[in-house]
Parts: sequence; structure tokens; C-alpha cells
Amino acid sequence: MCRVVDLQQAVLAKNTMAAGILRGELTARGTTVVNLLSSPGSGKTALLERELTIARERGVPAAALTADLATENDAVRLGRSGVPVKQVLTDGLCHLEADMLAGHLHNWLPEDTRLLFVENVGNLVCPASYDLGETLRVVLAAVTEGEDKPLKYPTAFGLAHLVIVTKADLAGPAEFDEAAFRANVQQVNPGVEVVLSSVRSAQGAGLLVERALAAAEGAEVHDPVMAQARA
Repeated sequence: MCRVVDLQQAVLAKNTMAAGILRGELTARGTTVVNLLSSPGSGKTALLERELTIARERGVPAAALTADLATENDAVRLGRSGVPVKQVLTDGLCHLEADMLAGHLHNWLPEDTRLLFVENVGNLVCPASYDLGETLRVVLAAVTEGEDKPLKYPTAFGLAHLVIVTKADLAGPAEFDEAAFRANVQQVNPGVEVVLSSVRSAQGAGLLVERALAAAEGAEVHDPVMAQARA
């Protein structure tokens, strides 16, 4: 057991170092990374397509890299936004790692990219532990997933800089208890911003782009207690 734990720590330490290098390189060229995490079916791709479209319409140079176990369906959908998109097939790996991301960005990411959105593999377990060199880590949860999601996945929600509740137009039929969800988020990540969004009703449209641009321009980003403890 000790050897397994030591190996896991070594892998994470190596990833953290690679993430720091990648963050420095991208920052130097003026690119800010937004790492999007969620369970499958949360509406992450739909929300990202909307936000990429908004970024293009506002003249913000943006790009997206989307990771999945199989199929290029998400890249096709995101490509409708009109921004550069790259699909990464992980061949069964349940998360992205910093050196993997760096390799896929090499010779692909346009030089003028201001915002790079990374749609991580649909999973709230594995991706939560891996820094990708992001400035903003966003965790999404649909109203249909239940109010206790943050308590079931404390690492994912506990390290988030922003939490987005998706499919807000279904809150009524799903009997979603917003107050309970917010309380559960605050239990694992005190002070983090929680916002509601619906692609169908346009609620929260542009909010992700605005938060990402603010972070790119040096606005203070939430510092999770869990991240402080790990530092």
C-alpha cells in the first residue's frame, strides 16, 4: 500500500511541475487556460459551444480542446462556434494530464489565442487531482444530478474556482433545491461563486467568458481552502 501511495504522489508531483511550466509558457504568450470538469451529461459541451460562440462574436480570440474516451462528437459540436477546436481521444484514460495537454497544443494552438477552454473527460474523480496549468478551474453540475453532488465529489468541488449549475430551466421539474446545493458547495469550498445557467433559456449567457477574461486581466481568482491545505 505504501508503494502505491508513493507512486501516486510521484505521478501527481510530476504533473504539478509540468503544469507550472505550461502555465508559465502560456501566460507569457498571453493565453489563459480554463479547465472545465463535470460528470457526463451535465450539459458541459452545450454550454461551452454557447460561450465559444459568444467569445467569437465579441472578438475574443478563443480556442477549445476537448477530451473524450471515444468519438469526435464533441469537437464537431464545438466547431459550430467558429473557433479553432481540437479533439483528444484518451483511449480509455479517464483524465488529461499537463504534459499530454502541452503535447496536443504544440504546433496547433493559434498564437493570438486569448482564452483556451479545455473540456476535460466527463468524470469528477480522476480529473480533479490533475492541474492542467489552468488559471480558472470550473466545475459544472446539472440540476438533475442532485443537491448532494458536492458532498459526493468533495475534491472536484473543493478545488473549483467557480461552480456553474447547468440546465437551470429544469430546476422546477427536477425539484432542485438550490439553497441546499449552495450550502453543500460552501461546506467543501467556502466562498466559491456559484452561478446558474441554462443554454435553452440563455440564462447566464457570456458569464464564463466574462469570468475567464477577468482572470486573464489579473482579477483575483478564488483561492480554495483545499488548495491552500495542499500547498
